[in-house]
Amino acid sequence: MSTPSFSVPRVTVSALKGGAGKTLVTLGILHGLRRSGLRVIPFKKGPDYIDAGWLGIVAGHSCYNLDPFMMSGEVLEASFVFRSQGADLALLEGNRGLFDGADVEGSCSTAELAKRLRSPVILVLDCTKVTRTVAAQVLGCLHFDPQLDIRGVVLNRVARSRHERIVRESVEKYCGLPVLGVIPRVATFLPMRHLGLLPWQEHEERSRVLETLEAKILANLDLSAIVDIARQAPPLPSPVTGQTQKKTPARIKVGILRDAAFQFYYPENLEALSAQGAELVFIDALSARGLPPIDALYIGGGFPETQAEALEANVSFRKDLHQAIRYGLPVYAECGGLMYLGRKIIYQGRSFEMVGALPVDFEVCSKPQGHGYVVLKVEGPNPFYSPGLEIIGHEFHYSRPQGSGDLSFAFKVLRGHGVDGRHDGIVQGNVLGMYTHIHALGFLHWAPAIVRLAEEFRRTGAISSRGNPLIRALSLAKEETKDL
Repeated sequence: MSTPSFSVPRVTVSALKGGAGKTLVTLGILHGLRRSGLRVIPFKKGPDYIDAGWLGIVAGHSCYNLDPFMMSGEVLEASFVFRSQGADLALLEGNRGLFDGADVEGSCSTAELAKRLRSPVILVLDCTKVTRTVAAQVLGCLHFDPQLDIRGVVLNRVARSRHERIVRESVEKYCGLPVLGVIPRVATFLPMRHLGLLPWQEHEERSRVLETLEAKILANLDLSAIVDIARQAPPLPSPVTGQTQKKTPARIKVGILRDAAFQFYYPENLEALSAQGAELVFIDALSARGLPPIDALYIGGGFPETQAEALEANVSFRKDLHQAIRYGLPVYAECGGLMYLGRKIIYQGRSFEMVGALPVDFEVCSKPQGHGYVVLKVEGPNPFYSPGLEIIGHEFHYSRPQGSGDLSFAFKVLRGHGVDGRHDGIVQGNVLGMYTHIHALGFLHWAPAIVRLAEEFRRTGAISSRGNPLIRALSLAKEETKDL
């Protein structure tokens, strides 16, 4: 019996290093293909939220993450096949350099991901202050891994016509690859923050981004040649997987803080909660006057420090959340969400009051305090996970705790930094706050744990006439919150 196969046109955009222009080129391709009427599903290699957010906005469709470190190869491939269903083309953006990974073998690199997905590769080349040497670099990539299907290059940051001619002819003569685009040096129109782009939610002129993509990027790409390359991708085996599981009818409500402060959510995580039977209730912590009826709360990462003044000003919401937590509301918080649950955020010399559910302040520093992949082991008592489980995730935070006092931790850090270099996962009642970000496809216990606690809270709480224990709790605590 032959193995079922799956075909979708696909191509991977990579580079020789980070910062070479992969995201700009990928955004240009997405914008052009969407404008031409094609349904393109974007994917981002690695744990990145911000680039993925921009890809999703320009594509008009959620961007999904493919991370060989956090996910098994089988789960990764199954996710790609499942989420590419019905697409005219799947577009993958790599991260870092083409062969860069977590070890000397490059086992988690963009190159290995492209080979697993049998995806042709386009290289974006930063041509700043270089000409013929570019061909030597590309030739090195071709010989470094002959199994990798590199099909063309895009020249980025080209100074003028003579510069373009020498680089183009060098690549075509010595490497035998077509030049699929020539991008001139352009002024930065995607502002940067820390080590990456500013999130799209905080960009004030998103329409200008599309206009610039049209004029400066898309106009200099050979889209038809790129589509032809994508269509030459061979079929993939069609994996048998739980990715196609039917969604369970909603039986509990999980609140999600999603606004300019809290932006970092993998769409797969939200899908996993829905599949487990959660109705997702999105809440704006900057403007909501109170907490709606929910059975659990998920607070993702983001940049609460840049919105700290507005978060502090929304006193009524902070009070509601504080009282709900005291009443037993299960809350799962990552990074920025962890900071919001603390007493204060100290940023640029100012101190801002936060929820106060955790006995710790957070100072935002000028340099990263934790950056990279994380491996945790569940050791301490907590309401979400059983002891002995191992969790793989990632962290990227500029904040650190201050005046933590006696904290209870759920996790021992085997790799990474976490809260203090040895522990992560602050536990307070039914609250678990951690610096580590988890992808639902890399840790399958995540969504079931949140839904299980939500069901217990709904079942054991004092259910009001509206079917949620929180309503009665908040009304009883109304007077009690005056001194918060």
